[in-house]
Amino acid sequence: MFSCESRRKVDFSSEVKPILNKHCISCHGGVKQSGGFSVLFREEALGNTKSGKPAIIPGHPDQSEFIRRLTCKDPKERMPQKGERLSAADVETLTRWVEQGAEWGEHWAYVPLKPVQAPDIKVEDGNDIDKFIREKLSEEGLKPAAPADKMTLLRRVSLDLTGLPPTPAMAAAYEADNSPRAYEKMVDSLLASPHYGERWAAMWLDLARYSDTKGYERDASRNIWHYRDWVIDAFNRDMPYDSFTIAQLAGDLLPQPTNAQFIATAFHRNTMTNDEGGTQDEEFRTAAVMDRVNTTMEVWQGVTIGCVQCHSHPYDPFRFEDYYKLLAFMNNTRDEDTHMEHPKLRLYDSVSTSEVARISEWVKQHGNGSQLASVQEFLKVLEPKVHAHDCDQYINGALYDTKYLGVRHNGSCRLPAQQLSGKTQLLMNYWTGNKSGSLEFRLDSLKGRTILKQQLAPTGGRQVIAMNLPPVAGKHDLYLVFSNATLAPNDPVCMVEWFAFREDLPGKGQPGYEAVSKEMLALINKTPEEIPVMIENPAEMQRTTRVFERGNWLVKGNAVTPDVPHSLNPFPANAPRNRLGLARWITDTRNPLTARVMVNRLWEQLFGTGIVETIEDFGTQGFLPSHPALLDWLSYKFMHDNRWHMKALLKEIVLSAAYRQSSATTPDLQEKDPANRLLARGPHFRLTAEEVRDQALAVSGLLNQAMHGPSIMPYQPEGIWQSVWSGEYWKQAQDGNQYRRAVYVFQKRTSPYPSMITFDGSSREVCLQRRIRTNTPLQALVTLNDPVYMETARQLAQQMLRNGGKDAAACIRWGYKAAMFRQLPDNKLTVLQQLYNNALQQYRKSPADAVKLLQCKEQPPQIAELAALTVVANVMMNMDEFLTKS
Repeated sequence: MFSCESRRKVDFSSEVKPILNKHCISCHGGVKQSGGFSVLFREEALGNTKSGKPAIIPGHPDQSEFIRRLTCKDPKERMPQKGERLSAADVETLTRWVEQGAEWGEHWAYVPLKPVQAPDIKVEDGNDIDKFIREKLSEEGLKPAAPADKMTLLRRVSLDLTGLPPTPAMAAAYEADNSPRAYEKMVDSLLASPHYGERWAAMWLDLARYSDTKGYERDASRNIWHYRDWVIDAFNRDMPYDSFTIAQLAGDLLPQPTNAQFIATAFHRNTMTNDEGGTQDEEFRTAAVMDRVNTTMEVWQGVTIGCVQCHSHPYDPFRFEDYYKLLAFMNNTRDEDTHMEHPKLRLYDSVSTSEVARISEWVKQHGNGSQLASVQEFLKVLEPKVHAHDCDQYINGALYDTKYLGVRHNGSCRLPAQQLSGKTQLLMNYWTGNKSGSLEFRLDSLKGRTILKQQLAPTGGRQVIAMNLPPVAGKHDLYLVFSNATLAPNDPVCMVEWFAFREDLPGKGQPGYEAVSKEMLALINKTPEEIPVMIENPAEMQRTTRVFERGNWLVKGNAVTPDVPHSLNPFPANAPRNRLGLARWITDTRNPLTARVMVNRLWEQLFGTGIVETIEDFGTQGFLPSHPALLDWLSYKFMHDNRWHMKALLKEIVLSAAYRQSSATTPDLQEKDPANRLLARGPHFRLTAEEVRDQALAVSGLLNQAMHGPSIMPYQPEGIWQSVWSGEYWKQAQDGNQYRRAVYVFQKRTSPYPSMITFDGSSREVCLQRRIRTNTPLQALVTLNDPVYMETARQLAQQMLRNGGKDAAACIRWGYKAAMFRQLPDNKLTVLQQLYNNALQQYRKSPADAVKLLQCKEQPPQIAELAALTVVANVMMNMDEFLTKS
């Protein structure tokens, strides 16, 4: 037996678990349990194996088959049988662990957050963040870098907080301000900028897999930009992260939800839907629900839960059933995989503010206490409790199209268990083309009493009609029978998109009701802006959630009810077992992952690498934190001191000396810490795809700072889009919208905007936690040749000529400072001036080339000079210092 010399207590999370994960768990874990032995959970590891005996006997390594098999000489018996043999040090660690009782420690990320004391280190030029960093640097024999120069720091913090470089006015004011609080005042102004929300929304939209299209083969357009605008506004308002979370996961379940809270739930309506003919709606509805489970756990918990849909997690303490218990929270929403994407929130104010205001005023004057106070609340009825696909029985009729309900002559459908008050109005959205027909409403059975008969007028498009049901109260099934004897048997009478019920309407005897009712229907039948949102099923339509055997949605196993993994914090005692309860569990201060994951994500955005480098995986296969105490200190403060406000957290980080130091490095430091995880220097990495584009527009003066609204289509080469079925095409904006920020650029999943995807932007098909950073020739081809960047170069060149006059060197110096916020070094001036002179000679010889480059109809004065400066400006916008944050 291997001799154990050290008596030091072995730490399971940092010493034992990594060995088990690397060498043992692939054969003895959640997927595979060779010999009936698993090291995933403690009860499994210490339980009996197929031999009938336990492999690990706590306190007795000499009696433990687990240790014997690691050290035996027979290669057929020695473990692991696949892969390299354990080192002597690893075997000693495992032996001491068993000898000390084989205690099963919690993984560091799941340990509850507690107050952390900052190290007792004096830091004159920073804050408490620096105490943690300086302590680590001291342990490694390193010293922090000198502070960055003023203008470098201004550009850095402006890009980080707003995604844009500072304006010339900001730079001049900051350069002239020598007060002790000059930098802090600048940080405050950047945090207050409306561009702050746009910058951080760009990060969040990757997580939300936001797109302007639905994905899959057809990839048709989706009207969901109101959600993007909600995210921008939420960041700008500094909405606390717990409220931000709850609104997106369960805003519709909050008491008296507002339009904004409904819009927030579009976070999970960003899932893809399949418009291809012949697909099974239930298959793709299920795929969307599973995506919502995976995304929720990835975004808020840093957990790779996706593999648990097929088997228990191979490395982390999540059982197979845990996945489906989480899925049960998400499985009872109204949306289905249909091309109309109901339910939607319709924003009638977008159609006619004056009409809405007038009708709303009438409702306020004549409504009683049980009625809603505004027309916007009234019109929420239009997102019905009962969608056409809820009609659960088809008798003598046929399903004409899986995307909506089409009923033939003498066909019928049932609206199950409707609660009627005796003052019920039924609204129906239908279309019949140039045909007409009639429908009957029968009570409780096909042979039941006919309580209403309604003629259907021919419609050129979709039409909403309102029908007052007779005074019938209580819960009843309603059978709808459609008829038109003149139609062929397979020709549908009408296509029904949805039904909705409205209770307790004002009586007909009240003044003006008839007129207002007609105006309201006229308003309804207009085309307002709309957005897919989340709506929960009513109680009578709750789905039963079952496990999928081996992850196959067609093979259903045992039923499960909503619950969270017991390896994490407990479910709040008074929380409902629905999405709202799940959101409250996620934002519970007892949940250690939510704050850790978000703090780490913001840190990664600022420094380029997270305190936990694998920001997408806080599990046992992820990286250990470089500064674990700092992560916990920031996370606890984020929840309790900052009360989940992100601006306060970001301000603390950017005020630290670590953030403000120079990014310059040395060969020794580069060798010892190439990824800068120890933070002995400031951040230095390439800008994001959005920032590359936005910066070019900003420094050229072309940037259109308008906010919000539908997505825009700037220049894109012909032939990029090849949309099937829909005939949609890229319609280039010509009204100044082409110069708006990248966050507003139209996102098509199957054909992302080329210049953004070239700089590692996301296709938004699934949640993306961390973008990779590449350096490829295609990136240079974009910034040197893309018409967007050529246009920004021309605009910058005009400013250079205007400010430098006939002195070429002065023009170049001015342009470089405008782009980089620093003085142009003499050696680079020499190179750029030589480039300018060569280009000038060419364009003087061939003015036609200059006209082509400048795309001008008439030759402007100094055309050769302007063309040569355009070449120089284009090169400057391709320099490393322009494309990186340093």
